[in-house]
Amino acid sequence: MNELAVIFWSGTGNTASMAAAVVEGAGSQAKLVNVNDITADQAAQYDRLALGCPSMGDEVLEEDVFEPFFTALEGQLSGKKVVLFGSYDWGDGQWMRDWAERTKKAGAQLCADPLIVNLAPDADGLAKCRALGAAIAGA
Repeated sequence: MNELAVIFWSGTGNTASMAAAVVEGAGSQAKLVNVNDITADQAAQYDRLALGCPSMGDEVLEEDVFEPFFTALEGQLSGKKVVLFGSYDWGDGQWMRDWAERTKKAGAQLCADPLIVNLAPDADGLAKCRALGAAIAGA
């Protein structure tokens, strides 16, 4: 299918706010999906994916839900157009650099630089999220 899924995990609501702004930027073709409501096989049916997860622990993806989902999806990313986003509270974005590298190694095409926002997205952060949505929608 040529639709876009914006799939996210959020513990505090920051990444959920980012995901909603990504959908806003992408327009009507985008479907907002909490990672708890989709399987990796279902996600793999989309040609374009916007994936959002905050930094957790020692700058890693959320380990109980999102990491297992992404690990299952990873082998099905070849040829997919993908953007990555998430919020953080500490560190320098290593989790996102690691995630982007995994995504590229899986054969996905990153359609924009990954986007990280410190804590809750402000007006500038939300504008960047909308721009990210527009980038993946136009890919």
